[in-house]
Amino acid sequence: MNSLQMARSAYSSGGQAPLRTNRGTEYAAFSQVTHRLKSCRTFPALVEALHENRRLWTALAADVADGDNDLPNDLRARIFYLAKFTQHHSGQVLRRKVGVKPLIEINMAVMRGLGGKTGAPK
Repeated sequence: MNSLQMARSAYSSGGQAPLRTNRGTEYAAFSQVTHRLKSCRTFPALVEALHENRRLWTALAADVADGDNDLPNDLRARIFYLAKFTQHHSGQVLRRKVGVKPLIEINMAVMRGLGGKTGAPK
């Protein structure tokens, strides 16, 4: 299952009892794509990882843009901004103008938030 499918599954019931919480599914999606971003050894692998990361952030942006989303407006706006930044920065990475590290750091910060940890990793 790719990261976009994992993120989407967090928001659909599918008629079955979930094996994970929505937060757990979102965490897993971020974990998977972040691992891919970290472990790229070739440019084609990086392109694929960036594509998956963009798809994940696009799904999040669409979700927080939905008027029925229950998150506070401030949090929705911040997530939408991060999605926009991720799209822009990914393009810069693909043009080899900047590195991927900020994208990894953003994803890890989101993972800490989903895991209930707001401090820096130890």
